[in-house]
Amino acid sequence: MRRRDFITLLGGAAAAWPLAATAQQPAVPVVGFLVSGPAAQEVMSFRLAAFHQALNESGYYEGRNVQIEFHWDENQFDRVTALVLDLAQRRVAVIVVSGVINAALAAKAAVRDIPIIFATGSDPVQFGLVSNLARPGGNVTGVTIRNRELMAKRLEILRELLPNETPVGLLVNPNNLNTDPIVRELREVSQSRGWTLHVVAVSSESNLDMAIASLVQAGAGAFMYALDSLFASSFNRLTALASQNRIPAIYHTRDAVESGGLMSYGGRPADEYRLVGQYTARILKGEWPGDLPVQQATKVELIINLKTAKALGVTVPPSLLARADEVIE
Repeated sequence: MRRRDFITLLGGAAAAWPLAATAQQPAVPVVGFLVSGPAAQEVMSFRLAAFHQALNESGYYEGRNVQIEFHWDENQFDRVTALVLDLAQRRVAVIVVSGVINAALAAKAAVRDIPIIFATGSDPVQFGLVSNLARPGGNVTGVTIRNRELMAKRLEILRELLPNETPVGLLVNPNNLNTDPIVRELREVSQSRGWTLHVVAVSSESNLDMAIASLVQAGAGAFMYALDSLFASSFNRLTALASQNRIPAIYHTRDAVESGGLMSYGGRPADEYRLVGQYTARILKGEWPGDLPVQQATKVELIINLKTAKALGVTVPPSLLARADEVIE
């Protein structure tokens, strides 16, 4: 799905559903889809393709027997409550919340009688989003790709490219609930192994240039980023900055590597959103989210782009290449 297609879809949805809620149920069920990130972000295209495919396989086709209403929080977590309440006014049958744990928690706090399906990289039990994975209870269930648990492994993979004394940079969004525990964990790992970790806070895409420049000035030989929709939706800018500054980086998903990033280690978002689509269909057919166990997308893959490595002047160790699930040459 192209950027223009997203914009057309959003415009059509806005025209079809006026702001004033009606007393009657919509002629066809409406799925509210709330995304943490900027409107029409291209990073969502293949995720939504998987979501739509799962709906189709369950007998639901957008524009025929289901409608999808998109809202985007523009990486501003304080907007989530108002966006969720707007979807509630539109009498949606289910709300899908894609992205950081902050958004899912805000959605849960805002509505109690509308089913909510989350797609997140965080541990939903740790943050109180559900009571347990097997029987989440309440009106919330979803899918986790558990990206946060892979942060230490990403650091270890990145370190294989560098001399032991070379610092690594870490970009974090201070507004994300995952930031503090991630920083603590990675500092502990680094200290135990004699590594230096430079942490730089970034709260908007406009600050990325300055953040990377500060890492280069501090002598960082590579960088990574903490789990956050800000960085996920800015991977094109991050890969461009990595290229301009000739500094290697590791990303969360393969789309960044296919766009010129050096390597990625993480789950397969298409698998995650296929599961979200399946749960959406089941709830549309009458099941209650509290009875549906939280799904975990467990497939993890390492992707390496050797063309980018050559451009950056980076030598990828044979041991790392041997462990890669895919090498782009």
